[in-house]
Amino acid sequence: MRLVLMGTGTFAEPAFDRLLAAGHDVPCLVTQPGKEKQSKARGSTRQTGEGMEALAARHGVPVWRPGNINDPENVARLHAFGADLLVVAAYGQILKPEVLGAATLGGINLHASLLPRHRGAAPVAWAIISGDAETGVSVIRMTPALDAGEVIGVRKTPIGPDETAGALEARLALVAAELAVESVGNLASGTVCGILQDQSLVTRAPKLNKQMGDLDWEKDARFLARWVRAMQPWPTAYTTLHRQGQPPVRLLVVSAEALPSSGGAPGEILRPPADLAHLPVCCSDGVLALKVVQPAGKAAMTAEAFLRGRPWAPDDKMARGA
Repeated sequence: MRLVLMGTGTFAEPAFDRLLAAGHDVPCLVTQPGKEKQSKARGSTRQTGEGMEALAARHGVPVWRPGNINDPENVARLHAFGADLLVVAAYGQILKPEVLGAATLGGINLHASLLPRHRGAAPVAWAIISGDAETGVSVIRMTPALDAGEVIGVRKTPIGPDETAGALEARLALVAAELAVESVGNLASGTVCGILQDQSLVTRAPKLNKQMGDLDWEKDARFLARWVRAMQPWPTAYTTLHRQGQPPVRLLVVSAEALPSSGGAPGEILRPPADLAHLPVCCSDGVLALKVVQPAGKAAMTAEAFLRGRPWAPDDKMARGA
């Protein structure tokens, strides 16, 4: 088939690599402008533009980085490719009907959730936050409505108890690659059977932002442990350590686990264990044990290393904001 590939970053790369290796006719790989390399695609865990140039060069395919793909001149160029199908993965822009109409069969999207659950920009993070036991990848026919098209392929996978959003997304990218090859093959042979999404089961996965990393100690410990995992690698969970007579210290929380309740007030820091294995912070229910932290301006370190440099004091507490 003649395919135009549209996507960004590490989630899209394995699928695009597999489709290019399969011998499909690909006149162009469309990705985000270079100026956006350090931003996050649709507010998710993934970075934009990383590796696409090298991937395209290895397969001898031109790269196109339009600013707004929906601009009329860009739509006209897309039509000129004469594609059978658009294959989209983490592209980072909403595609208007004129764009979807640029290919004979329209477009398909690789989405990192079990649709209709977690429609939106950050499905991997929200699957972890929600405490889902499993997630997966869905391939859908694209429509103007976000992530709302018929499902033509799906794969499920369990979520590991300690898995971060970054690690889970990397696994899902490999799942998406297999499913992309299968789905394109089915479309080529005319053997696709689409399934309408159940609107009553729709949940949302809005984009992440930096402020979402600020831990709310009024939440329960199990929820916050999931939140820490979901914020990795971006925007990363954080909190602010307050000690009487000293300036506040912002800490990135890299790794944490939930422990049973202690009865302390939310944000209260309990006496650490003798081995200094974690820094225990009270929540509305339970304790969040901070195992790896990163003080502002310093490298990440274990709780033991942090506590040896800044021993616990009875009046220490964590709070939101600086």
